[in-house]
Amino acid sequence: MVKLTLDLIARGTSGYTKKKRDESMQQYLKRLTHLYLEDRSIDDVGDDIGMCRNLTVLYLYDNQLNRIPSLHHNMNLTMLYLQNNDICKVENLAPLTRLQKLYLGGNCITVLEGLDKMDKLQELHVENQRLPPGEKLLFDPRSLRGIALSLQVLNVSGNGLDSIRDMIGLRNVSQFMANDNELSDMKDLAHNFGNWPVLWRLELMGNPVCHKAKYRDRIIVMAKTLEVLDGKEITETSRQFLRKWHANKETQKKKRDEIYQRSAYTDLGDGHQRSSELPPVKDPTRPVKSSQIPGYMMPGFEARRSAKKHRSGLPRKQFDELLARTATMEPPSREKQPTPVKAKSGVLRSKQADEFATLPPSSSTVASAPLRRRPLMSMTFELSGNLDSTQHIHSGMIIH
Repeated sequence: MVKLTLDLIARGTSGYTKKKRDESMQQYLKRLTHLYLEDRSIDDVGDDIGMCRNLTVLYLYDNQLNRIPSLHHNMNLTMLYLQNNDICKVENLAPLTRLQKLYLGGNCITVLEGLDKMDKLQELHVENQRLPPGEKLLFDPRSLRGIALSLQVLNVSGNGLDSIRDMIGLRNVSQFMANDNELSDMKDLAHNFGNWPVLWRLELMGNPVCHKAKYRDRIIVMAKTLEVLDGKEITETSRQFLRKWHANKETQKKKRDEIYQRSAYTDLGDGHQRSSELPPVKDPTRPVKSSQIPGYMMPGFEARRSAKKHRSGLPRKQFDELLARTATMEPPSREKQPTPVKAKSGVLRSKQADEFATLPPSSSTVASAPLRRRPLMSMTFELSGNLDSTQHIHSGMIIH
């Protein structure tokens, strides 16, 4: 347990600012601009540091501080080094309106907050916070808005970050360090890099995104002003080559998309043309007028439905029989074939099974034409009265 005292402050100066013999302690502390109090096991700063009114740089890293000390009397501070302490919350920084560099790495901070009044902050280092397992460093939107226009260097390495979209508003960032995080989305990175027009240094080692194909080439194409990536300089020759490669790739992709769209429109037009050749389809939601015949109908079907008295057309069964008979029918010959006569009803049917020879060919008929046998002729008679087996049938008994 070490508390900061005046004696410790006096010994924390450089050799160029030693106390003069005729100088009081108050005058001496007021003259100090730099204090080197690192690695002194200090856990309490106290109020004596408030006497250093012209203090601009304060080194308090590698101590045992569990909070940021109240420095409202040190309003001229421009650099504050608080790395590797036990600080859990960012606080007491509002009076330091001239602060330009803030080092908070290696603490226990879970939420980056309390920076909304620090509109002159240029560097912020919050790397490697000792976070609970499975948690990541969070950023207060108000603090990010407060430092959006002034921040130039940001170090968020080792904080379990899986996205940097919250930092897209930091448009003046020129150096961004995010090693050893969980960044894996290349599109997420491209979204930010496209809005950081002055970025020239980028550190992403130790992230899953580094294992993606052509990681370095793609990052160089995304960040057009980048000069150093993962500690390696980017030459102008390689930059120009990658830009041409990317432009050629985009051109080929655009051509493929245009070809695909043209083919899609062509297929759509052909499909429309083919569909126009098909018969219309009945729409069940619209009533059908009697004068309209939707789709394909049998001949006479609409007439039968509209007026049963005046039937026209053929029933479907007879229509199918007629089609089948027409398909198998032999071509008609020049000879007139006898048509079978069928009565509505009959009591006696006699069948004549004699074969008739064809008529002798006429003079116009080719002599070598083959003979055609007449088909069997079936005759049906309807008789009146009772018929005995011994009676003969005469013409008066036949009903025509």
